[in-house]
Amino acid sequence: MGGRLLAANPPAVMWNPKIKMIVMTIVAIARRTICITFVCVIFFSSSIALGQAEDPDPHRFDEQIQAFASWDAKNAFPEKPVVFVGSSSIRFWNTGESFPSVPVVNRGFGGAHISDVNTFISETVLRYQPTMIVFYAGDNDIAAGKDNDQVIEDYMEFLEMVLASDASVDVVYIPIKPSLARWTMWPQMAAANKRILDYSKNYKNLHYVDLASPILGQGGEPREEYFIEDGLHLNPSGYDVWTEVMSEFFESFPW
Repeated sequence: MGGRLLAANPPAVMWNPKIKMIVMTIVAIARRTICITFVCVIFFSSSIALGQAEDPDPHRFDEQIQAFASWDAKNAFPEKPVVFVGSSSIRFWNTGESFPSVPVVNRGFGGAHISDVNTFISETVLRYQPTMIVFYAGDNDIAAGKDNDQVIEDYMEFLEMVLASDASVDVVYIPIKPSLARWTMWPQMAAANKRILDYSKNYKNLHYVDLASPILGQGGEPREEYFIEDGLHLNPSGYDVWTEVMSEFFESFPW
C-alpha cells in the first residue's frame, strides 16, 4: 500500500506544568465570570419584570373619550368646575346628584390606570379649566402588577401636567380603596397611599381626603355591606359613605 497509515488518535500535547497551571487558572476565572454574569442578567431581568409592568394600550378607551367629546358638544358644562377623574370608582359615583351645590364634571372611565388618565388628560381634565380636581386611580395599576414606584411616578406626572396648565388648581387625592376582591393587595395599596399623603402635606394645593378608612370595619377589613357582588366596586351604601366624607371636605374648603 502506497499511502502512509495515520494514527487513530493524535499524540497528547505535552504541557509545561507552569503553563498548564496558568491556563487552568484562566479557564476557571473565565467560567466563574460567565456564571456570575449569567446570574446577574437573570436577577436583574427578573427584578425589572417583577417591578415594571407595561402600561396597557390607552386607545382601548378611544370610544369612551369620544363619547365625552360628543356630550360636551351638545351640552354646556360649568365654568371653573370640580372635575372628578379616574377609574370606575369615579365613573360609578353619581357625583352630580351627590354634590348638588358643587359645579361637577365627572370624567371617570372604568378600568383606567393612571397612565390612561395621563394620556387623556387634555380631553378629561384640562379642557374644563377646573378650579379643583378630585382624582382616583391606581387600583387597577397595582392589580396589573405595577409596583409602587411606578404608581407614584405616574401620579407625579399627572400633577406636573395639571400644575403646568394652572399652578393654582387644587388637587384632591382619594386613596386607593381597600376591597374584598383585592384585599391581598391592600398592604401595597396602603403603602402607596401613605407615600402620596406624605408628599401632599408639603403643598397647600394638594389634598388627601381619606375615603379608605371609612369602609373598613372594626376588625380592619373591608365591610361587605359596602360592595356589590364582585367585591370590588362600591354599592349605593358605600358611595353614601364616600359622599358624606367628601361633602364635609367641600363644606370646609375655603372656596
